[in-house]
Amino acid sequence: MKKRNLLAGLMAAGMVFGSLTGCGNTSDGGTEVAKATEIQTTAEKEETKEITSEEAADESADKSMKIVTTIFPEYDWVKTILGDKADNSELTLLLDNGVDLHSYQPTAEDMVKIQECDMFIYVGGESDEWVEDVLGSSQKNDMVVINLLDVLGDAVKDEEIVEGMEHEHEHEDEEHDDEEHEHDEDEEHEGEEHEHEEEKDEHVWLSLRNASVLCEEIAAQLGNIDEANKDFYMSNYEAYKTELDNLDEEYKTAVDAGNQKTLLFGDRFPFRYLVDDYGIDYYAAFAGCSAESEASFETVVFLSGKVDELGLPAIMTIEGPDHKIAETVKNNTTSKDQQILTMDSMQATTSKDIADGVTYLSVMRNNLEVLKEALK
Repeated sequence: MKKRNLLAGLMAAGMVFGSLTGCGNTSDGGTEVAKATEIQTTAEKEETKEITSEEAADESADKSMKIVTTIFPEYDWVKTILGDKADNSELTLLLDNGVDLHSYQPTAEDMVKIQECDMFIYVGGESDEWVEDVLGSSQKNDMVVINLLDVLGDAVKDEEIVEGMEHEHEHEDEEHDDEEHEHDEDEEHEGEEHEHEEEKDEHVWLSLRNASVLCEEIAAQLGNIDEANKDFYMSNYEAYKTELDNLDEEYKTAVDAGNQKTLLFGDRFPFRYLVDDYGIDYYAAFAGCSAESEASFETVVFLSGKVDELGLPAIMTIEGPDHKIAETVKNNTTSKDQQILTMDSMQATTSKDIADGVTYLSVMRNNLEVLKEALK
């Protein structure tokens, strides 16, 4: 404020001096005005420099933590636990444009963000094999890294192939009909099956119970980075855990009240953790991490037969515009009157969805309403 008053005084003095000397006498007057202008310009520069420096310092202080997450649930959990301190952190969602976890590859910009962040959270399954190289080239030794599968430990499930489900290796075997190499190919197939059985189901976030465990770890690690606010983060986690537990109880109540205990997906099936939490059986065209998009005639016939056998009122899909397999299954049932219902696995959530108010809990609540309809 003193600098601004000084500038105003100098400008006023220059104007008065000019009016006293008049336009015709410019030699001395011009010199004095020039001096006043020079003083003014110098003062302005000093003030601007100071303000810019202060703003930069404030900006640096505001962004106290840089946190990078790969998928939407991680992002929303961190944002919730940060609470009103989220504005003081730089929180990044890498998969923010609807790219599926299984096909995502980081850009150069993404890799720089990861290498420079204070906390990095990722799922940790086969889809994240690229992470090791990125972290290996980082020079930030104090980075906190949270691998969801590592945190859950023994609670992580192997991806399974249930009755009637397409097995991606079946198609590979059909292409190899050379009898001369049949024995070798059978051995290779057995090895592939073994490898497939060892693959972990990555979709751990679709269990509210898993979410509670993972959020506790996130809160604890945020507290390790920002010790001054560790109690604040843990308090936010405890409040959030109550919401997760309450919704978990709502799921249990809904499943217990349902007439059906089986879901059938004419699609990929990423909900293994959810159905296991509540004792729901399932059938599906593909496993959750499958790259398949076309179901065989045998798979469609099997799924349609199960709909008829169990009297299922609905055929399920996951988010996305392509529900043709579910429609084909429906058209091959006896009654052809089933609903096509969609559950959201949160693998296509975008930054626009977040801006529109979508949260992890809002998606799980919507999934509960869909589940009630499917099990009635």
